[in-house]
Amino acid sequence: MYEVLITGGAGFIGSHFVRRMLRREDVSRVTVLDALTYAGHTANLGEAFLDPRLAFVHGNILDGPLVDELMARHTAVVHFAAESHVDRSLTTADTFLITNVMGTQTLAASAGRHGIQKFVHVSTDEVYGSRAEGSASEDDLVRPSVPYAASKAASDLLALSHFQTYGLPVCVTRSSNNYGPHQFPEKIIPLFTTRLLRGETVTLHGQGQHVRNWLHVEDNCAAIELVLAEGEPGEIYNLGGGTDLTGWELTAKLLALCGKDWDAVAYVPDRQANDLRYSMLWDKVARLGFRPSRELDEGLAETVDWYRCNPDRWAPMTRSPYTADALYSRRSGAVVAPAGEEAHVH
Repeated sequence: MYEVLITGGAGFIGSHFVRRMLRREDVSRVTVLDALTYAGHTANLGEAFLDPRLAFVHGNILDGPLVDELMARHTAVVHFAAESHVDRSLTTADTFLITNVMGTQTLAASAGRHGIQKFVHVSTDEVYGSRAEGSASEDDLVRPSVPYAASKAASDLLALSHFQTYGLPVCVTRSSNNYGPHQFPEKIIPLFTTRLLRGETVTLHGQGQHVRNWLHVEDNCAAIELVLAEGEPGEIYNLGGGTDLTGWELTAKLLALCGKDWDAVAYVPDRQANDLRYSMLWDKVARLGFRPSRELDEGLAETVDWYRCNPDRWAPMTRSPYTADALYSRRSGAVVAPAGEEAHVH
């Protein structure tokens, strides 16, 4: 039986994973540890709170005594909690290093003390950096371009060092860009969707030629679940298999789904350190049996429909000081942009 501690479980990907764990009959306990910073909301867990196996703890992964108390009651850890937005990392890199690196150290050290049977550390394809051609394998060197990616690369290596040095059964997953319902509107899909639904303008950096691979959040969670059950300790697993799109291609799809034309789009100069292309090989997790099941157009349509039908969930967030609108305004020295003004995104 699994007794799983899930850090960051009230966030976008983490909350989807919590519900997946609660669908398993061999899970006797799921505890969510979440600091409920701007992107974490208990509403993301929704009906999961009806399950008596779920416990929620409002706390920080840097709180060593709390982490120790929780770790003693679990057999496995899935570590989602992280600072994760590229633009914010350009101005608050110290926060990213503290949370992503020191937080991982706190968890891994505690997991070792309490004999955790599996520790899955969730990371990103951004650690490999931009690739003009070809695709990164798990054996490739990390070449992060921005503080966010560097903090995740450091936390990956730190987690793996606990396997090499202490024998902690760690697996690292590196996924491509996720999309789906409940995502905080700072990333491109929820940001563009919510702005277009409000009749506002969106912007593309450069000519919109930056390439990202898009994987539905449920497919990502299915792969993480597989690594939790079948992954070999000490190994890294790239979680890909989604659809490659340029920013321009993605924007075209969102415009069509929101019933808008290209006059709702403006082009702005590229932001600093904007990697042109990410690409990964994912044959290792495929050998465990993973195959993505969500087709992009269907998944995007369902995602846009969720935002269209749930403005009560996302509308208050558009006034948050952490949206892309506000980030740009603070960097430029302007007042935080009210609804209706342009946002610059990557």
